[in-house]
Amino acid sequence: MAETIEVSFPGGQRVDAAVREFSIATDQSKEAGGDQSAPQPYDLFLSSIATCAGIFALKFCQSRKLSTDGLRLWMDWEPSRSDPSASRVLLRLQLPEGFPEKYRAGILKAMDLCAVKRRIQQPPQFESRIEGG
Repeated sequence: MAETIEVSFPGGQRVDAAVREFSIATDQSKEAGGDQSAPQPYDLFLSSIATCAGIFALKFCQSRKLSTDGLRLWMDWEPSRSDPSASRVLLRLQLPEGFPEKYRAGILKAMDLCAVKRRIQQPPQFESRIEGG
């Protein structure tokens, strides 16, 4: 089943998206002519990788009734402008104090199940077209 995201252009460099019942605002940096009132679309793309890995780590802990107090995740993005396939993403997970050793490999494996990451590794086909007159 296809999912539609509706995009609107509220003014300036703002480009907003409506997905299900949510509104997602974006803007450009001041250097790019925007007001910097919201994240840039590329920031949202990168954030989707980090938050997707995060939800898998969280669910891993919750399903095993492990504490998530102190669970933190950072994502380092090292772009390569000359060769995008040489760009690097490093996900760094801080585990809660007393996290069982036997689950360390498992939580990393769970983070690798992130649907956003998997979709990047096997990209969809893209098509652009004009609608209407």
